[in-house]
Amino acid sequence: MVNSQVAGGACASRSCAGCGGRIADRFLLFSMERYWHTRCLKCSCCQAQLGEIGTTCYSKGGMILCRTDYIRLFGHTGACSACGQSIPASEMVMRAQGSVYHLKCFSCATCRNQLVPGDRFHYVNGTIFCEHDRPGASLLNTHLQSNPVLPDQKNSTTVVFTNYQLQKRAVYDHCC
Repeated sequence: MVNSQVAGGACASRSCAGCGGRIADRFLLFSMERYWHTRCLKCSCCQAQLGEIGTTCYSKGGMILCRTDYIRLFGHTGACSACGQSIPASEMVMRAQGSVYHLKCFSCATCRNQLVPGDRFHYVNGTIFCEHDRPGASLLNTHLQSNPVLPDQKNSTTVVFTNYQLQKRAVYDHCC
């Protein structure tokens, strides 16, 4: 955010991003590639005039925020469910059943391979497993070797075998 003093009439052609009115004031603010009256650039939460309380402002989710409200709303994502360390709001995370993880910590408990968006994984009693290492995988693979599941030739679709007694498959949304 830049607070500028303008010499006579230089902003006659500028309009305020907040109210849409012409800026004819002695001082104006320039933030987020737009010009603002000093009275119009306000925090969406506390309505503080941002030019009066500091030199920075934050924009997220369509809101313009002062530092205090930005930190209050987005400053701490929580603690990583794997390592227990704090996750800053600016960091991308993975989520599974209400738990949040650093990207590097979202890995299979057995083989330690990091899982990425699009990978299938299984979440069993708070533990993450890749498709290969899921509980019951060897029993399921033995069953599939002796009883292969074939595509339905009539509809040309692949059948996905799921045995809910062995393992419930869970694919969760990944959050960035």
